Amino acid sequence: MAKPTLSVVLAIFNEAANLPRCLDSVKGLADEIIVVDGQSSDNSVSIAESYGAKIIETTNKPNFHINKQLGLEAATRDWILQLDADECLSDPLKSEIKRVLASPGEFVGFWLPRKNYFLGRFLTKGGQYPDYTLRLYKRGQGRLPAHDVHEQAVVSGPTSHLQFDLLHYGTPDFSNYLLRFNRYTSLTASEFSKKHLPLNLFCAVYYLFIKSFWEFAKIYFRHKGFVDGFPGFVFALFSGLHYAVAYIKYWQISRFPA
Repeated sequence: MAKPTLSVVLAIFNEAANLPRCLDSVKGLADEIIVVDGQSSDNSVSIAESYGAKIIETTNKPNFHINKQLGLEAATRDWILQLDADECLSDPLKSEIKRVLASPGEFVGFWLPRKNYFLGRFLTKGGQYPDYTLRLYKRGQGRLPAHDVHEQAVVSGPTSHLQFDLLHYGTPDFSNYLLRFNRYTSLTASEFSKKHLPLNLFCAVYYLFIKSFWEFAKIYFRHKGFVDGFPGFVFALFSGLHYAVAYIKYWQISRFPA
């Protein structure tokens, strides 16, 4: 029986700082690397090419899942591992994926436990670990609907969970975190706009105070974010503030459209 083959798929935009770590982690595992580039202005493409990646050029879309789906559709191997450039496989996960692909049983998809790096440490509580994400699936069995930036892949068939960690370095410092915070709150504000969320006192109180406080309390107390010390507090605080900031942005774009 032939050994199952694997396509590693990434969608990137100015990821020169992250790509070497990510692509180094799949050496000896990937039979094909597909990189969808959204018009990067740094040397991301040349770095990807140095790893033998096939490059697909497109635009940098607000919902980057659209570009990820382009990569999934271009993959040609038996299985697909979809990664972000700021992620990498731990050595135990790499070995586990090799074992699973050799004998997947009835499963057509696998959830990977993800560890998120924030303010100098990997978060272990606050609902952030294990942050399972569905990234490994048979070609043709998984897709990204691209309706929401936080969505998971949709897989047609039974799935299982792997044991070892996918490492996520999405916010190596607080300045980088604030850039992502600004981007994600803008996307949530756009979702509010599509839903025609009312601009009234009830909604303002709910999103500015009630929901924001509830999200903070859920992460920090219910999910024990306090165990992660000061980084855990900051993560819980800004996770709650996400909704308040998004509602303020929604109010601004509704009242003062560009």
